[in-house]
Amino acid sequence: MPAAGSLDAAFSALADPTRRAILARLSQGEATVLELAEPFDISLPAVSRHLKVLEKAGLVTRGRDAQRRPCALRVEALAEAAAWVEHTRRAWEARFDRLEAHLDDIRGHAGPSGQTEETPDHE
Repeated sequence: MPAAGSLDAAFSALADPTRRAILARLSQGEATVLELAEPFDISLPAVSRHLKVLEKAGLVTRGRDAQRRPCALRVEALAEAAAWVEHTRRAWEARFDRLEAHLDDIRGHAGPSGQTEETPDHE
């Protein structure tokens, strides 16, 4: 399991829809800040700030290719967050399964009026 701090940073970064859109674009391949900014109605400095948050969270890397500074998605960082979500989902599903079994057990001991079999119905 990844460290709590890295998960906090990742989920904090993922909380913003613009950053999620940037990650979605980067899932198709590397892109420069200019290319990433194209579909948004925000300034280049704003896109750069979003990228800094994503980079600090470990979700993207910035490289250098001559004059270009392409950004790339770090799939392994997303995989860590996904693994945490999956682990938590399985734990909650197990809890809900136990609750459902318990409720089924309780319902199985109830008579047609909803009272338990041990409690006689006084009319």
